[in-house]
Amino acid sequence: MPIYAFECAACGHAFDRLQKLSDADPVQCPACGEPQVRRQVTAPQFRLSGGGWYETDFKKDGDKKRNLAGDGGAKPAESKPAESKPAEKKADPPAKA
Repeated sequence: MPIYAFECAACGHAFDRLQKLSDADPVQCPACGEPQVRRQVTAPQFRLSGGGWYETDFKKDGDKKRNLAGDGGAKPAESKPAESKPAEKKADPPAKA
């Protein structure tokens, strides 16, 4: 269940409440009893950091686990020299008679 932050517009009392998504927000302030409680917009309490997402969920024991954000420990591909292609010849515009 998520934790929601609320604030009373009448007295400024701020409080948190653990409730289901389907539960109704509180109407009355627990400090002053006024019906002016509003839900606040807050930042999440966790941060995803690190080298990226790992492909570890739903893997079998024999499957290779790799990092989805990075190279996954794979060997770098050998660089091949760019092959030079001959320039395509443009067709001459038709002659006007």
